[in-house]
Amino acid sequence: MQKQKSFDSSSIGQLYLVPTPIGNLEDMSFRCINILKEATIIASEDTRNTQKLLNHFEITTSQISFHEHNYKERIPQFIERLEAGERIAQVSDAGMPSISDPGHELVEACIKKGINVIALPGPTAGITALIASGLPPQPFTFYGFLPRKKKEQKEILEQLKTALPTQIFYESPHRIATTIKHFSEVFGEERNAVICRELTKLHEEYLRGTLAELRDYLAENTLKGECCLLVEGADGPEVVENSDLELSIKEHIEVFITKGSSSKEAIKEVAKLRGLKKQEAYKAFHVD
Repeated sequence: MQKQKSFDSSSIGQLYLVPTPIGNLEDMSFRCINILKEATIIASEDTRNTQKLLNHFEITTSQISFHEHNYKERIPQFIERLEAGERIAQVSDAGMPSISDPGHELVEACIKKGINVIALPGPTAGITALIASGLPPQPFTFYGFLPRKKKEQKEILEQLKTALPTQIFYESPHRIATTIKHFSEVFGEERNAVICRELTKLHEEYLRGTLAELRDYLAENTLKGECCLLVEGADGPEVVENSDLELSIKEHIEVFITKGSSSKEAIKEVAKLRGLKKQEAYKAFHVD
């Protein structure tokens, strides 16, 4: 077990994970600006993009690149500086570090060395789109970018089609039409979904409908800007595989939990599917 006291003044250097605006610069918080000003160095996914942000807020802190192609080289350097007492602020091009962006490996390395990792709240596309989508906001599953190749993408979708939570994906405007087509083939045409593009920008747009409606719309219309795709969770009773009924009650409940349900929700659903009283399913899960 490891205990972190984030603001213990006696601790060695700190790593700050600083979210940056996903489009609208007014979403930058005062705290994020101050941390970037006070940091010893800023680790940036793309120093050119970040420099525009720094210039806007008159931040003069120096940058060093940190991205998927150099993170193995950079992490030992950062750890050395942090252990010397420096404060490093890590940013991605837009949104929250580590969420479909660089950062996670550095966080892991810091935790192993006992270096405090402090996350600042701020913009992130998935949650922003979710709360305005009209789909159930919880439970939800964040996936990020799907594989680009058709076979690999469809294999993943087959695994996800019975998941009960709302699912959140990121996608390029150049691939969104093909991806929606694959979703409609695997999830079924009547599953509800939402495409949000240009979040927080002047041309922010939500497209809400069934997968079939979105597929047909995209067949005739081209989107611009990075897209956030949200797909309605499965309707449990309609998608349960017959093979699930061959499992023990406890194993069946665990199947739902692995798909994102809480134990309470899973027990209720399995009891309904098997024609049991909830108390029977509860006992089988907690006692057996």
